[in-house]
Amino acid sequence: MNVYDFDGTIYKGDSTIEFYLYCLARRPFIARYWPGQFRAMWRYKTGRCDKTKMKEDFFSFLRGIKDIGREVESFWKHHKGKLDSWYIQVKKPTDVIISASPEFLLRPICRELGIKNLIASQVDGASGIFAGDNCYGEEKVRRFRNIWKDEKIDAFYSDSESDLPMAKLAVKAYMKKKGKFTLWKFAEK
Repeated sequence: MNVYDFDGTIYKGDSTIEFYLYCLARRPFIARYWPGQFRAMWRYKTGRCDKTKMKEDFFSFLRGIKDIGREVESFWKHHKGKLDSWYIQVKKPTDVIISASPEFLLRPICRELGIKNLIASQVDGASGIFAGDNCYGEEKVRRFRNIWKDEKIDAFYSDSESDLPMAKLAVKAYMKKKGKFTLWKFAEK
């Protein structure tokens, strides 16, 4: 089994931020959520709230979008070219994609890629409210193990040190830096 982080690994960029900017360009009125979003970022940076709460406040802009499904579909029509070609060549239907990005955003592109196994942050597309913790760091391991128990991960791919807990589960783990993968040194066995 191969497991992949999404943003910065399979996708050249951060799909959540790019989706937000895409929505903002098409619906400038969602800027009305900026005060709450900036307040949440300040609270997070000063240790007054956790990452999940900060992101929940960030996703408040979703309340200003009537048909989130159509917006996501339109986003992927314009952004699927940012999927890294290396992944398109090696992907398998048994792959697992695990990401802190919201499931409602990644599910359509995973379906198009033929990937059934997606673990992502559970965010309500209408309200921005999280159902559980942000799928990040140790939470990725917890969520993975809830589904696959003791399943062996042959290879794990990421671009972020925050994925070290997932990388430690793999026989081999690879870090993407400047578009190239190298073996994560701790993972050598």
